[in-house]
Amino acid sequence: MPESATNILCNHQDAEECVNDYYLGVWNAIPPKRPNSLLAFVCRFVRNISINRYEYNSAQKRKGVYDVCLDELQECISSDETVESEYNANELSRLIDEYLDTLDNTNRMVFVRRYWYIDSFEDISSMSGLSEGAVRTRLSRLRSNLKEFLQSRGVIV
Repeated sequence: MPESATNILCNHQDAEECVNDYYLGVWNAIPPKRPNSLLAFVCRFVRNISINRYEYNSAQKRKGVYDVCLDELQECISSDETVESEYNANELSRLIDEYLDTLDNTNRMVFVRRYWYIDSFEDISSMSGLSEGAVRTRLSRLRSNLKEFLQSRGVIV
């Protein structure tokens, strides 16, 4: 959990502050809500806090690692703002989950570590035992396959 905050923010102090904000936020959010998966709720909560802090810290600055990861996925996922955007976001999330279910463990781990945890190619390489070049190539193919998968399900990319 703190590692994703550190990966997004690239700053240990900001990551610690986000985790502290998380404790307070979860304390305030859980009583009225009953999440299906506490771990998923917690991870998403910390990730959202970290992204908000990142956007605040990087306003009018050069792109950071988080922006680079989003740019990599941009070719697969459109970001049209419409009245139906909430429905579309939920449907897109469901389709991406469906796509991830089709991947073997290594490909799923590589994809999730890069685009959820915002891990570097070097970190993914050491975790997976693949070379950095192999990780880059694999991610490129996975993005291409994701795009084809989404298009086959009627998503306009």
